[in-house]
Amino acid sequence: MKARKYFFTSESVSEGHPDKLCDQISDGVLDDVLRQDPYGRVACETYVTMGLLIVGGEITTTAYVDIQKLARNIIKEIGYTHPKYGFDYHTCAIVNTINSQSPDIAQGVNKGGAGDQGLMTGYACRETKELMPLPIMMAHKLVLRMTEVRRQGVLKYLGPDGKSQVSVEYHDGSPKRIDSVVLACQHTEDILDKTGERITKKACQEIIDVIAKPILKGYIDKDTKYYVNETGKFVIGGPQSDTGMTGRKIIVDTYGGVAAPGGGAFSGKDPTKVDRSGAYMNRYIAKNIVAAGLADKCLLQSAYVIGRADPLAIMVDTYGTAKIPEAAFEKLIRDNFELTPQGMIKSLDLLRPIYRKTACYGHFGRTEPEFSWESIDKAATLKKQAAKL
Repeated sequence: MKARKYFFTSESVSEGHPDKLCDQISDGVLDDVLRQDPYGRVACETYVTMGLLIVGGEITTTAYVDIQKLARNIIKEIGYTHPKYGFDYHTCAIVNTINSQSPDIAQGVNKGGAGDQGLMTGYACRETKELMPLPIMMAHKLVLRMTEVRRQGVLKYLGPDGKSQVSVEYHDGSPKRIDSVVLACQHTEDILDKTGERITKKACQEIIDVIAKPILKGYIDKDTKYYVNETGKFVIGGPQSDTGMTGRKIIVDTYGGVAAPGGGAFSGKDPTKVDRSGAYMNRYIAKNIVAAGLADKCLLQSAYVIGRADPLAIMVDTYGTAKIPEAAFEKLIRDNFELTPQGMIKSLDLLRPIYRKTACYGHFGRTEPEFSWESIDKAATLKKQAAKL
């Protein structure tokens, strides 16, 4: 029988993308609160446009956060350090509109309940060593490489803003090759051709050779197509060219569209908000199920209501790849994982200032030690218990 062939595409964006700039500032505020007050309540939103950044939301804490200083430092670290990039940490206006958390919400959270209603998902699969879908992992690695070569001065003309997109060819559900790669790299005018409307062919090939090929080797072939700055040039980028807001990149932040993303964004929210802690716990559970060999793919959904601790429901879907009866998963999960907000916070050690790192290059599939939800420390236990079923 002929293999069923299809293509799946995921994208990612760099740390200088306006939405990601906002995510980093919101999570930077959260980290600063948690350093001083681990039990502070934070729901921080950021908005950016040309020359202006607004930080708002609801925060209740004993900590003092210098919003102006924090935001300017993050903008500087990202690389918006000169007017040539269209946004400059020296001169941009910053407005602080933060208020305190509603006492109506606090009275439910204080007793251990969820900070909001909602549905959260977690996913894992065998496509990569990170147990993540291949398209989103490659897209993240491309924009991370873009940032690295800019910071290291390898490609001196690159600016902070950038995007990637990867289309993977699948045969019967397994990734076989990368069919196309899209790179949008902000740059200075140094690499424009004589018309001033396009980057030179030399620069285009250099971007492919230095950024794309080292990351994608093993998956690319002679038929892989590359699209670099397809409008011709990308000099005007960042907040000068596009507004940004916290929480607008939930597909980038999660599984690249392969799995349902859940009901809410992550950045700027402390872990009493199950939008964040529940999504992290569900990834942790799904990854351990796959790592234990109990399924090749696993999607876990949980649902919560504000003020109550236990989830209203959990659902497991292994897409027909389960190695044990599907009905057995819920008991395994409830026996081995804490699903209340306080239990998830304790299990994953979430009251730490770790969140700005999560705001770029994905919340999942990471190897840094701060990403406790990427541990597979429960896999052996799950495998042992499943063998007795």
